[in-house]
Amino acid sequence: MTENEIAKIIVDTCFRIHKGYGPGLFESVYEELLCYELSKEGLSFTRQEAVPLVHENLKLEIGFRADVIVENKVLIELKSVEALASVNYKQVITYLKLTHLKLGLLINFNVSLIKDGIHRIVNNL
Repeated sequence: MTENEIAKIIVDTCFRIHKGYGPGLFESVYEELLCYELSKEGLSFTRQEAVPLVHENLKLEIGFRADVIVENKVLIELKSVEALASVNYKQVITYLKLTHLKLGLLINFNVSLIKDGIHRIVNNL
């Protein structure tokens, strides 16, 4: 399955979750719902995966965690905030570079229309 095929399933799933519950829940609740639904789709994923930073002989594993990585191909960073900040986009780009993944989805569930809360971020895709 390609990154784009996986992303379509993720986006469709987010639409269903948002339609059912709307904005206002905690990020952790959306993560739990999303992962539950992705498992029903038969997709493999990891949650709260450490994203190490390696600088020469120094490996830093603290402080960097990707919310969800699906099929070892698509990184998801979930938010439930009033408005995304530029640092949120930069975080996903950095995580993509550090993990060598090509596609990230920054998803903010705290919006009236979920289409306004889904952002594709690519790294050499």
